[in-house]
Amino acid sequence: MCTTNRKLCSKPATWAGFPEAGRRAGLHRLLLILALLLPCATGHARPADAAGSLPDGMDVRFAEATLEPDGLPPEVRQVQLPFRWDHAFPGRGGKASYRIELPAVAVPEGGPAALLFSGVGNQVAVSLDGALIASFGSLGNPAYDAAKGSQLVSVAAALHRSSQPQQLVIRTTLQRQRGGGLASIRYGAEAPLASLYRTQQNWRNNSAIVYAVSLLLMGGLAGGLWLRQRDALYGCFALAALSGVTRNLDRVWPEVPVPWPLWGALVAVCYACHIGLIARFVLLVLDRNPPWLVRSIYGALALSVTLACASFALARPTLWTAGLVVLQLTSIVCLPYVIHGAFVARRRIAAVLMAAGTLAILAGAHDLLLVRMGLFGGAYYTLTPHAMFFFVMILAGLVVERYSRTVADYGALNANLAARVAEREEQLRGAFESLRLQQQEQAVLLERQRIMREIHDGVGSQLVGLLNVVTQPSPDRGVVEEHVKLALDEMRMAVDSLQPTQDDLSTVLATLRYRLQPRLDAAGIELVWDVGLIPAVAPFAAQAALQLQRILLEAFTNVLKHAAATRIVMQVSWHGDESPPLVRIVLTDNGRGLPVTSGGADAAGRPMGHGIANMRSRAQAIGARLEIEPADAEAGGGTRVRLEWPCALT
Repeated sequence: MCTTNRKLCSKPATWAGFPEAGRRAGLHRLLLILALLLPCATGHARPADAAGSLPDGMDVRFAEATLEPDGLPPEVRQVQLPFRWDHAFPGRGGKASYRIELPAVAVPEGGPAALLFSGVGNQVAVSLDGALIASFGSLGNPAYDAAKGSQLVSVAAALHRSSQPQQLVIRTTLQRQRGGGLASIRYGAEAPLASLYRTQQNWRNNSAIVYAVSLLLMGGLAGGLWLRQRDALYGCFALAALSGVTRNLDRVWPEVPVPWPLWGALVAVCYACHIGLIARFVLLVLDRNPPWLVRSIYGALALSVTLACASFALARPTLWTAGLVVLQLTSIVCLPYVIHGAFVARRRIAAVLMAAGTLAILAGAHDLLLVRMGLFGGAYYTLTPHAMFFFVMILAGLVVERYSRTVADYGALNANLAARVAEREEQLRGAFESLRLQQQEQAVLLERQRIMREIHDGVGSQLVGLLNVVTQPSPDRGVVEEHVKLALDEMRMAVDSLQPTQDDLSTVLATLRYRLQPRLDAAGIELVWDVGLIPAVAPFAAQAALQLQRILLEAFTNVLKHAAATRIVMQVSWHGDESPPLVRIVLTDNGRGLPVTSGGADAAGRPMGHGIANMRSRAQAIGARLEIEPADAEAGGGTRVRLEWPCALT
């Protein structure tokens, strides 16, 4: 196998010289038509006339060669170009010298001449009339391989003889299975040969670089997708693509740091992996994975790798040829599944794979039969790299198709989720509205029940008492008046409790003062109103406000009825530094006082009425603490009512 195409053969795959017999062969003609359909397969074979002259120079067809294969005696014979060393001496290295008598070639206007070698190697020294005009690598040093591309050698005007033949001597050293030898030579004016040389180099080198970069990028992309998704399709292609990078770089890398033949074995192994994994990739794309065929592919891959290593280790080129035959047969076995998918299942991707697979199989047959074995006249460049590049584009199409399908699926999923969310929102909105109406109705019902209870317990009880008084034979006018006033106060407090307080305790207390002030004035009692700044407290219900008003109303009523006081001091203060924060309300009168014992009787032992007990129960209902005690002597005696109501700030 050569350094240019160790993946296929032990000979350079980029030589453009074609023997006349090969161009006339039917199979070769068919494969050449295929080559015209693939990149880099045009512009290499040029027609020559009967004398061997070409529009851009003279075509040299024969050379006198001195051949010195390792382990065999030297021989001198005339060879027809192109001459393939590995075909003549398979598995052997050696040295070769070629003597060619260049016919006289006229150069227009005395310009420089040139020699264009379509392929020569492996290490080369070129002399013209005894003068060294070019060298490629050092003779005998396998670190350089000149057989990987065309070589253009300029002939100085001083050395060119346009009127007489000249002696051209080409000395080469060759390594086994490396594709050395001598391909076609053209001699003529430098300008047209330089143009042809640039064309050949562009097709050969640029295509290999493009393929290597494309395989590297797509292999990296597939590897990244495999790491994220663990999809065997991406993992298989990543390995196949990265294997193909090595064989494409080898086509344009004349100075490889790995020694020969180790490098040849490495490139052959990479080529086997590239072909075998591409076949597995095709089955994964079609989702056709019969166990026997999958096992056959991996078995053929393992056998080909083994044969490649053995071929270069034992210097037996036929072993690697057998490995290539195994790979080719494996590819052919996979083709019916692709055809079935294209024509029976009518899958578009199967039709694309069928076209690419057919091209790859034909290109592989061309490289195996013509390039590797030299049958049907032989050929000197491979088509497989160009055919395999179609699989890179197929993977790119698959990635785009899968991405587009995923985006479409996500779009449909998002639309479906949006519709379901909207439906749920509508259901929740309806449920919330129904719950709100239920809560509103329940609040109205509770408020009605509270009003009925307040009317029954407050105004109703006063009216019942009033009814008992007026039904007596001689009702006391003062008692009647007192009951009527109490009934009015109860009704007013019930009405006041329905008014919004905005959680403002000062407003609740001011409303109570407004209701009681006329009675206090009528009784001649002075009211000292000492209410400090009270911050907004946490929301409290109307029931709590009513209970507070009733506690204070009972205290004021007791003063009016029993204390005979002339002065009442109302003190309200906020104590936010205590735990918990509280509002302290202190009501002090200067009346006769109401000594209270813990047993619920006065100092004379008479049972007290229900007023104080009601005050305590109401305070307990709103979570407040109520204390009734004698006032200090400095305050004029009387009674002090202290109410401490824990309240949280808003």
